[in-house]
Amino acid sequence: MSLQRYVLSVTATRILAAAAVLMGILQVLDLLEVTTDILDRGLGMGGVLYYAALRTPRLVEQIAPISVLAGGLFAFSQMARESAIIAMRAAGISAYRIVAMAAPAAAAMMLLDFTCAQWIAPCTDPILNAWWEAHTPAADRKASGPVSFRVGDDLVTAASASADGHALAAVKVYRRDTSGQLIERVDAQSATYTAKAWSLAKVTTTRFSGQRTDTVTASQMTWPSALRPVDVQALFSDNPAPSAGSARRALLNGGTDRPPSYYETRLLGAFAGPFGALVMLLLSAPVALANFRSRQGAVLLTAGLAAGLVFLVVDGLLSALGESGAISPVLAVLGAPVVFGALAINALINLEG
Repeated sequence: MSLQRYVLSVTATRILAAAAVLMGILQVLDLLEVTTDILDRGLGMGGVLYYAALRTPRLVEQIAPISVLAGGLFAFSQMARESAIIAMRAAGISAYRIVAMAAPAAAAMMLLDFTCAQWIAPCTDPILNAWWEAHTPAADRKASGPVSFRVGDDLVTAASASADGHALAAVKVYRRDTSGQLIERVDAQSATYTAKAWSLAKVTTTRFSGQRTDTVTASQMTWPSALRPVDVQALFSDNPAPSAGSARRALLNGGTDRPPSYYETRLLGAFAGPFGALVMLLLSAPVALANFRSRQGAVLLTAGLAAGLVFLVVDGLLSALGESGAISPVLAVLGAPVVFGALAINALINLEG
């Protein structure tokens, strides 16, 4: 077995083991809250497994960074205890090259994280919500109530939406001029998305011009809008998690119910977030140079674990500040990875020297 394959296999197996353990823990905690409800609705164990399968992509998104941290700490500490690191360094291989050999394992987890967050979860979330709503007893169903959002310069209110996002009920569209004054209100009994366009039914259009008000009725009319069914699903969801695509559409006059800073931070975070796995690998790397015959090994293990957990907290805090507009979205997304990545590299340089 080549050296590259040895380092990569040790790191990859430890990361996969950590991911499996963390996934199991999160699945159990998640199912503890819903299993009773699922069984009470007569869905049986098949319903439990179906729920767990649809929840898996979101759980993968949560465990990806911490599994790389835990797997990296286990892998590098094992190689250090077995003197494999000493042998490699005696052969002229630097610590930086050892980390580079292990990097493909972190890159694979980054790719899995991005795939689940941006492609799989946006497809499974609506399916899970529709399935859960369809099997909720009528007495326990919550009235969604009207939802207000912005589509470009228009303000929109809808009483309810279909599960697939292709239909809206009791739609009101408020149009304003450049100064923000209301110039038109469109009331429609329903809105239906067909052939990549919205069609309003039983429409009453009221135009305001100074003190004058003109009303026009129509059985049907087209509503030119950048709103898409997937945006409607997110707007009416209890726990919306915008993907990069939906955040980009929101910034391009799609349906929004939050400030632009929220979607800018989400859009940047969709591409920068998975790199947290690489930062976690760097934070675990100093353990490879630890002397486990002294207290240094235990100290570096503890420090690496603590640094990884602090990184997650700081990254989440900065993201929340960026979404609220308190700081720049670029700083919110890149601040923690850059700072903690630099600290990890500095620690590795000092230990290597």
